[in-house]
Amino acid sequence: MLFRNDKKDPPPPGALRVPLLPLRDIIVFPHMVVPLFVGRQRSIRALEEAMGKQKFILLAAQKDAKTNDPTEEDIYQVGTLGSVVQLLRLPDGTVKVLIEGKKRARVAQYVDHPDFFLVEVDEVVESYDKTTELEALIRSVNSTFETYVKLNKKIPPEMIMSVASIEDPARLADTIVAHLGIKLEDKQTLLELLDSAARLEKVLGYMRSEIEILEVEKRIRTRVKKQMEKTQKEYYLNEQMRAIQKELGEKDEFKNEVQELEEKIKAKKMSAEARDKAEKEIKKLKMMSPMSAEATVVRNYVDWLISLPWNEFTEDKLDINDAEKVLEEDHYGLEKVKQRILEYLAVQTLVGQLKGPILCLVGPPGVGKTSLGKSIARATGRKFVRVSLGGVRDEAEIRGHRRTYIGALPGKIIQSMKKAGSGNPVFLLDEVDKMSTDFRGDPSSALLEVLDPEQNTTFNDHYLDVDYDLSKIMFITTANALERIPRPLQDRMEIIRIAGYTELEKLNIANRYLVKKQREANGLAESNIEFTDAALLSIIRHYTKEAGVRNLEREVAAVCRKAAVEVVKKDRNAKVKVTPKALQKLLGPPRFRYGKADDEQKVGVATGLAWTDLGGELLGTEVTVMPGKGKLIITGKLGDVMQESAQAAMSYVRSRAEALGLDRDFYQKVDIHIHVPEGAIPKDGPSAGITMATALTSALTRTPVRHDIAMTGEITLRGRVLPIGGLKEKVLAAHRAGIKRVLLPSENARDIKDIPATILKSVRLELVDHMDDVLRKALVLAEPESFLRQPIAPESSAHAFPQAAAATPEVVTH
Repeated sequence: MLFRNDKKDPPPPGALRVPLLPLRDIIVFPHMVVPLFVGRQRSIRALEEAMGKQKFILLAAQKDAKTNDPTEEDIYQVGTLGSVVQLLRLPDGTVKVLIEGKKRARVAQYVDHPDFFLVEVDEVVESYDKTTELEALIRSVNSTFETYVKLNKKIPPEMIMSVASIEDPARLADTIVAHLGIKLEDKQTLLELLDSAARLEKVLGYMRSEIEILEVEKRIRTRVKKQMEKTQKEYYLNEQMRAIQKELGEKDEFKNEVQELEEKIKAKKMSAEARDKAEKEIKKLKMMSPMSAEATVVRNYVDWLISLPWNEFTEDKLDINDAEKVLEEDHYGLEKVKQRILEYLAVQTLVGQLKGPILCLVGPPGVGKTSLGKSIARATGRKFVRVSLGGVRDEAEIRGHRRTYIGALPGKIIQSMKKAGSGNPVFLLDEVDKMSTDFRGDPSSALLEVLDPEQNTTFNDHYLDVDYDLSKIMFITTANALERIPRPLQDRMEIIRIAGYTELEKLNIANRYLVKKQREANGLAESNIEFTDAALLSIIRHYTKEAGVRNLEREVAAVCRKAAVEVVKKDRNAKVKVTPKALQKLLGPPRFRYGKADDEQKVGVATGLAWTDLGGELLGTEVTVMPGKGKLIITGKLGDVMQESAQAAMSYVRSRAEALGLDRDFYQKVDIHIHVPEGAIPKDGPSAGITMATALTSALTRTPVRHDIAMTGEITLRGRVLPIGGLKEKVLAAHRAGIKRVLLPSENARDIKDIPATILKSVRLELVDHMDDVLRKALVLAEPESFLRQPIAPESSAHAFPQAAAATPEVVTH
């Protein structure tokens, strides 16, 4: 390419020197009037130059439209010489220009110019011979163009008349090519073709190709229109795509994806049923339109089948000593659970193959049930997944939705198996007692199949609709209250009760785990803070009231934060010693009253023991006898069972009135008020029966009750003492309060082994079979051995006390 300097080398005589405008994605032919939007600064300056002088400019296309700063090599040599009809500057800095193409021109050479492309051009002279063959070609072109316009709705029909009036073959070709949807390179070829007849013949060929395509499109539209309903626009588009592929003979563009799924199915180890199902779904997928909604559903279903761990298992760590070490590192106490896991590993070592156990850990909040699941997974070398069932009320949450529903997915069991990536994880079902039931089904019933070792080998999720083996999973469920779990579901699980921690256990947990954890969490060094055992005991007794250690950890964290403030304010090496006295400043006044036994023996006051979700509690019972007409008043927000226990206690006292030294009709002359303090707290259960009977006897006989003794047990009308639950928690409460002796039913002797040995050294447990034994031990008597040695009255109180048959005491509850 030759270059000429604009200042030093003037153009030769007769040469035309014009600015050049590079075009993107458009070819301007002679006789065309086109609007252009110009944004590049060099192009804008070229237009300004053209406007300022003769208004001529060379319009040449770029070879690559993506080139933002083209060079001479990036621009075609043949273009169209045009004139600027109108130029309009827009607010965003761009220019809208209306240009009319005049004639073809070829770039002779580029002239060096700093602001825009300046070129010397040679005008191209077009010539043709008026022959019969050319006349026939013009007629063919006009006829073909008419057909093309009828098929192409984008060209107005008026163009047919306009084109038919053109006699010049060169202009005819240039006018028609502007309306053809052909490639830019093809248009450039036509621009560079100077022989008018050859150009017209090439245009005719392009038109016929376009007509063929338009006729195929018309046939496709006609065929699809017959197959669809007028309102189904999406269906129409999908069918049109299918018809296009069929007409053009193209292969399914999703073939690679289907092949990939087929390869994954072949490589995946899955059950025969699942493999058969997956292969059938792939066959269906091949017959579907790739864009249809049903194809998406099938693809998702096959993906779920492939992603599940059918035969992928982790290897159990069968080293019992190592597993025991891991369990001891993570949790203090909880011996029953740890022993059960070690038993499982031992049997697995001997047998080689064993169904996973299904354990249910029942205990109050904060005792480590959930974290124990993670510890078990670590000890056995298995993956761990957790599903919270709190608030779940839809059976489909467990079993999944059928694929007929939009957006259907498998249930939480199958979803968690995919997440685990192995067929034998430790699977924690948290808060299994918090599920509820409504019109959508009963999720606890759906769990029956999951947690039944005889059924879960063929668990059937509604979404998958194939059997999946859950038998190798180690299921662990957690609950706070066993009575909220349906009986059939309880029957599937091995129940392990986790009682609340004793003060000594809480102290050990705080020293071993909580203090270290919170010290590190708050950025303190070991030398910055020291908790004394007395301070930790004070936090346990006066700042928390729980069976677990969750609030204890919060209080330890609060102390650590206060210590962090002191360390930052004073010195990084400062040390804060936490003592019981310092707690008042760090945590404020004590929040809870620490249960203490009475210091003196009182009449009509007995100490019972109660179980709550937070552990054991002392349950004081008071009885007052007043002159009256035989009313029995019961207060303290007591439940129905507890009120009935009070009436049973009253009936026992009446039946033993003579032996107790009372008149047979004593109850007709007095009103008796039984009250259980802390009246805002609801109370229920039969275990306070012997406590109320003791307080009644004490109040009626004016005999004090020993202050260092507590009791628990259900009473019958015949005075028998029946067993109760929650013995460990109740004895712990007695120990906390400084009680030295506890009376309990003889049948609870089997539960004494659960009570820590350190507690048994401080508290003497005395077994009783009958209420008479309770009174001999609990009341302050001169001769306890001879007290109540008379035989019990006959069963019919009407025969024993004839005058009592006529009057029955009125019961008043508040």
